[in-house]
Amino acid sequence: MTKLGLFSLQHRGQESAGIVAVEDGAARAVRSMGLVSDMPLAPLDALHGSMAIGHTRYSTTGSSVIENAQPVLVSSRGGSIALAHNGNITNAGEMRVDLEDLGSIFASSMDSEVIVHRLARSAANTPERRLADALSGVEGAYSIVMVLGDTLLSARDPRGWRPLVMGRLNGAPVFASETCALDIVGATYERDIEPGEIIAVDALGERSIFPFEKKDLKRCVFEHVYFARPDSRIFGGSVDRARRALGRRLAQECPATNADLVFSVPDSSNSAAIGFAEESGLPYELALIRNHYVGRTFIQPTQATRDAKVRLKYNAVREVLHGKRVVMVDDSIVRGTTTRGLVALVRGAGATEVHMRVSSAPVTGPCYYGIDTPSRDELIAANNNLEEIRASLGVDSLGYLSLDGMLESVPTGPEGFCHACFSGDYPTPPPTDPDKLRFGCGC
Repeated sequence: MTKLGLFSLQHRGQESAGIVAVEDGAARAVRSMGLVSDMPLAPLDALHGSMAIGHTRYSTTGSSVIENAQPVLVSSRGGSIALAHNGNITNAGEMRVDLEDLGSIFASSMDSEVIVHRLARSAANTPERRLADALSGVEGAYSIVMVLGDTLLSARDPRGWRPLVMGRLNGAPVFASETCALDIVGATYERDIEPGEIIAVDALGERSIFPFEKKDLKRCVFEHVYFARPDSRIFGGSVDRARRALGRRLAQECPATNADLVFSVPDSSNSAAIGFAEESGLPYELALIRNHYVGRTFIQPTQATRDAKVRLKYNAVREVLHGKRVVMVDDSIVRGTTTRGLVALVRGAGATEVHMRVSSAPVTGPCYYGIDTPSRDELIAANNNLEEIRASLGVDSLGYLSLDGMLESVPTGPEGFCHACFSGDYPTPPPTDPDKLRFGCGC
């Protein structure tokens, strides 16, 4: 069942995958590099238990090694600790130094491991209070599912950066980053885990506490723009409906009146392109075909890997593009290398004009909360004006959605969203060593 759920969350991480199952208090783990489908079958078939958690990993910088695969599993005086973390802890570097001074020995370079060490040191008398101790003073983004002894726990940071939902299957609670994982196992969506909430599930039942000071809501708007699957509901709204609204607003702000057709850069831009076509009255065509056996290029750990996968991932439909003035809709432009290659592909298929439209604002700053925008030096919009970007991409015209237009298009917006990578308005101080301990992942 947990493996099925991970298949639906494969888009959130493609570097490694893992499952921990607990039976009669004993926890066992299977972790491997690569996709969920690459996990070894025999060890997976041997996993049994009343509880299980799983994880697909996406690292924002290097360290794509088995030591950093999750869920983390360790033994402590309070029983086994297994943890899967989605997000990024911005003060993990300082916390790690403090823990090492106290004698902690780290087995990985993940920011998530600081939570495990702090949890093991807690003297609180309930699992949920031990987790609250471990998370006290932690800054940044975290959505967590974990097992402590015979207790299943879930937690979301007080600003609510990353999604985390609760469903129910045959009366039992199920937790996941997105509702699409509930759908595949037949669970019914019940509610979002609230920002700052910790939920404990054990033989005594279900308990919920809110141990942290309330903070301003800062849900990641990029989840709606790109990261989440369109068939999911996150932050209380439909991802597909959000992306269609983004596309409609984009057509209003940046029309392409002389174009013949609209197409998307599949798959994350499909809904936005449909919205653009609906609003503009232009036909929506399938002009780029994606090879679905190649992973998401944005979340690859190195530029060389991204470039290679672009060449493998897309092919143009010449019969759709030849002799046409086209609007190419993408959800975002980060580095520009992928877009540049796609424009060349479209022109090579015979398009006479290529008008680029982007259903988000320009990405001008790094994200410290779990999305791979590590340096301003790599961001095309941070170092070039609109005309320079247009020329660099090789398009006839370029239009981005405005920041206000983006925030006003999401279902529950425009308030309560983090847009730091677009606006520079960071809710927390940046990490002291962002290149060392910035990792993102999906659980």
